[in-house]
Amino acid sequence: MLLVPYYEHPAEQPAAWAALVRAADRLHSVVVNPANGPGDAPDAAFAAAAARLRDAGVAVLGYVDTDYGRRPHADVVQELLRHRDWYATDGAFLDQAAAGAECLPHYRRLAVAARAAGARTLVLNHGTHPHHPGFAEIADLLVTFEGPWEVYRDAAAGALPEWTAGHPATRFCHLVHGVPPGTAPAAVSALAAARHAGVHCAVSGTGAHPWRTLPRGM
Repeated sequence: MLLVPYYEHPAEQPAAWAALVRAADRLHSVVVNPANGPGDAPDAAFAAAAARLRDAGVAVLGYVDTDYGRRPHADVVQELLRHRDWYATDGAFLDQAAAGAECLPHYRRLAVAARAAGARTLVLNHGTHPHHPGFAEIADLLVTFEGPWEVYRDAAAGALPEWTAGHPATRFCHLVHGVPPGTAPAAVSALAAARHAGVHCAVSGTGAHPWRTLPRGM
């Protein structure tokens, strides 16, 4: 299954957003990110795109940056509520999540707030395996890799924390960018599966904004 963090504006890339709707049966969820978060005011184009995805049965996750646990709880919750009220999101994608065990209480409080705000799906993007299994108890999905294809391709497949074996692969996600155009999507899926990640997204985008492209074959 694919979790797609597609951050282009629907008014500027309508064909790409339509492709996401057509691929609904392959999607775990889509992350909406109008302005590095919900922004300061509702965006009608994003609201319409989110509605089309929901109508197709796709979970829509609101993007919120947690700055590795440094953003105040109240600021994160305010953005969760804006996503819910403006875009009717049914989940949350908490980016730049801290991986250290000392931050678990902070994220546990955020998880409680997200659920209270109506989040049926909560994703924590650590970008690596968190240091405490308790993170898997508060979120539905953990992003345990985010980075370039070269690093992902060459990473040691067996270097997984022991606690991950107690959870199905569908609880883990890998986000890979900079994938060469000739790389078969099936090869990426197989690599993710071999590394105990049942959800993934692999795009060709590079640089500071790699999530401007959709996965190949979509």
